[in-house]
Amino acid sequence: MITTTVISTTTSLSTRKASQRNQQLAHMTSLEIAEICGKQHNHVLRDIRSMEPAWEKVNGSKFGLIEYKDLRGRLKPCYSLTKTECLYIATKYDDEMRAKLVLRWEQLEMERLTQHQSMRLLTTKQEVLHESEEIVGEQLDEVNEASDGCLTVTEIAAIYNMTAHDLNSFLVDMKIQRWQCGQYRLLPKYEGLGLTADRLNVSYSLKGKLKYETYLVWTEKGRDFIVNLIENGHGWD
Repeated sequence: MITTTVISTTTSLSTRKASQRNQQLAHMTSLEIAEICGKQHNHVLRDIRSMEPAWEKVNGSKFGLIEYKDLRGRLKPCYSLTKTECLYIATKYDDEMRAKLVLRWEQLEMERLTQHQSMRLLTTKQEVLHESEEIVGEQLDEVNEASDGCLTVTEIAAIYNMTAHDLNSFLVDMKIQRWQCGQYRLLPKYEGLGLTADRLNVSYSLKGKLKYETYLVWTEKGRDFIVNLIENGHGWD
């Protein structure tokens, strides 16, 4: 694997601006050019150096010079070229080498386009998810308005150092509530007395689908009812 390190150099303002523009473009190193064209790397370096003065005169910037580590861990120079710079160097080579470089650039651009589209798709999905969460959140606020200020079984159980499971079991044993359709519900004789309210919770499944769950929460009147039930054996004062 080739490790590259940018060399710090003193450059003119025009060179720095060109360098900033180049950072936004795809690049190919002189090592890759040598491999694609079947040439020795030192020959490619020679070609680039011989053509660089004319390029600098016309374009106002030098080619990007970087370093890589060889198999012995030694730092060696190489160039990092944009597509335009690379194809300029390719004018020095024969038709077959130029064709190989053109095809390689086409492949690089397709890979970059695919990556860009994937990132854009991901961003779009995140935006949709964010907007949907905002909409769901607003709807939840409206639906759960009646349960504002209510207490969960866990919060009431904590008053007596109990768990939610223990308190629910106690309320079942006292025939206040029962387990029905996957949740605890009041027995009919206690419904409509202002003891409880329904609270809606929304979550996502592993497949990203919304899941809706309704559970029972207790009003202040309901909390007092439970406190009296635990301390006095009945729910009413």
